[in-house]
Amino acid sequence: MKTYSLGLGYLQRSVSFWIALLLMTGCNTYPLLTETENNFVHRDYLIGPGDNVEIIVWRNPEISMSVPVRPDGKITTPLVEDLPASGKTSTQLARDIEETLSKYIQEPVVTVVVTEFVGPFGEQVRVIGEAANPMALAYREKMTLMDVMIAVGGMTDFAAGNRARLIRTINGEQQQFRVRLDDLIRDGDVSANVPVLQGDVLVIPESLF
Repeated sequence: MKTYSLGLGYLQRSVSFWIALLLMTGCNTYPLLTETENNFVHRDYLIGPGDNVEIIVWRNPEISMSVPVRPDGKITTPLVEDLPASGKTSTQLARDIEETLSKYIQEPVVTVVVTEFVGPFGEQVRVIGEAANPMALAYREKMTLMDVMIAVGGMTDFAAGNRARLIRTINGEQQQFRVRLDDLIRDGDVSANVPVLQGDVLVIPESLF
């Protein structure tokens, strides 16, 4: 009776092959993202922690000033303390400030201008994995995949761009779509330049070969 021994290197290569095959197969189960999956809904910009807002109180320059939105989402001015700002539009925040100032000023008129943009965490676009500089980005209207990749400096040499996927929340449920980063960045295929939406997460995996 003959016996055979398999070298450790052979076993490691076999395991790596099947893991790679499973990952590639699993990735292919995600539908390819196209513009038909993107429904652009215009929304006013929502203020978030890290934003900077300029508060202009008509005929009251002494209390008009530029203030940052704190990490807890609130702002503070000499007559307005700990007022929630995160998640509001500039108009909504202006009305809230007017309501607070009305205790001290007769019929205040307030304008709020956002001068530095970060946005609420839930509306930021996040890039993780084999990006040159993984980060969270403030969403901008009509932002595309190319805009995102320019912001993060492209991909590393080890990225599997055409196996990248976009995680998106639709009607309260997370869905995943394939995107073609290699085709877009390395081949210049503009058909792969699909729009991104608020709260999207781009995952760029590492190539296994």
